[in-house]
Amino acid sequence: MKNRTSQDDKYENRKKKINGSNSTVMKKTNKKKRLGGGGLSLEAFANAKTKNDNYNPAIIKKQREFYKNAKCVNKYRRSQKQQNGQQIHLPMDTTKLPQDSEEAGKVRKMSKKQNKNNSQSLREVYEKKREEEEKARMEKEATLKAKQEERKLVESQRKERREKMYKKTRSGQPVMKYRIEHLLQTLQGSAK
Repeated sequence: MKNRTSQDDKYENRKKKINGSNSTVMKKTNKKKRLGGGGLSLEAFANAKTKNDNYNPAIIKKQREFYKNAKCVNKYRRSQKQQNGQQIHLPMDTTKLPQDSEEAGKVRKMSKKQNKNNSQSLREVYEKKREEEEKARMEKEATLKAKQEERKLVESQRKERREKMYKKTRSGQPVMKYRIEHLLQTLQGSAK
């Protein structure tokens, strides 16, 4: 059902414009236009709400971004595969192709050896890198353990000092012996 009141208002406004009516009516119509018209009827509002429950522009935008990114990633992976495939076949010279079958067999054997050598050298490089990473990790762990042990030692000393400083006699008076020792140690430390 269409909103007839807004259509009637438009018709009357046109009439008034032609006849030269007062400006208050014009202001009201301009406000309505700015705010999006006369509003929806109850039925139109209900229909708009029940049309599509799954419609969420934010989710749709995220899905588009996701598919776009997936497309780019797949394209990148394909290009990487092609580059890797070209690098494997590179050791054999394409400019010097022998015509004899014996020479062709020798060249194939040479290229296979080169590929094996390449894979061995790559493996060696990988193992060296792995060993270096392992050494670095072990060094980090050693330094962390040393720091933790230092912390524990310092904390235990601090606890001992604190217990001595807060010791009290039977009557509740502080034991001054430990406090004086502490003052003497700080004075000696500052003198050095």
